[in-house]
Amino acid sequence: MGLCCSKSDTHEIPISSSSYSAPHVYRPAPIKSKDPIPTRPAPPNPLPKSAPSSSTHIGKILLKPYTDVTQIYDFDKELGRGQFGITYLCTEKSTKLKYACKSISMRKLVTNKDIENVRREIAILQHLSGQPNIVEFKGAYEDKSNLHLVMELCSGGELFDRITAKGSYSEREAARIGRQIVNVVHVCHFLGVMHRDLKPENFLLVSRDDDSPLKATDFGLSVFIEEG
Repeated sequence: MGLCCSKSDTHEIPISSSSYSAPHVYRPAPIKSKDPIPTRPAPPNPLPKSAPSSSTHIGKILLKPYTDVTQIYDFDKELGRGQFGITYLCTEKSTKLKYACKSISMRKLVTNKDIENVRREIAILQHLSGQPNIVEFKGAYEDKSNLHLVMELCSGGELFDRITAKGSYSEREAARIGRQIVNVVHVCHFLGVMHRDLKPENFLLVSRDDDSPLKATDFGLSVFIEEG
């Protein structure tokens, strides 16, 4: 027949647990010393954070602490002067980019209506910022003497001065300018704003180039459209 494989018997040597002993581990005897072992002192408790100074001045316009705008911008020459403020050329220290800063004297903002009007102007500038043919708004800062509105620098001057210097426009040139003015009206009304003071003095040219785009500015008389 075929080969038959059978499992051979194995003989295991039983290990008794009582006969097993663990290997000896060497443990040095402790060294006796008269001097105690020095321990590292615990770190001192951190000093409590000081509370904000109660002398911080809060501006009446922005309702925020005063900001020293000269720490952010370097101010240069005067660009223009209006009924409520003076516009300066300024350079942002961190980026070296140039902007226009309209500084409004706090002495001009006396009544609640004055404060309400300038707050509304800031809100409208923020609301319209980024739209074509409207001056870009950078930010508002307040100190003890002035409210500063930092905006895009339009180095081409006012449209009024350009018209006066040029004398006359061709039909094509006039259409290009008129189209941009109408676009400002459209964008403002679409976003719920009435400018209420559109005139050549309140349009700035981005550069001195003949085909420079226009930017609407001076939203001091502007209001949000309210549904009747």
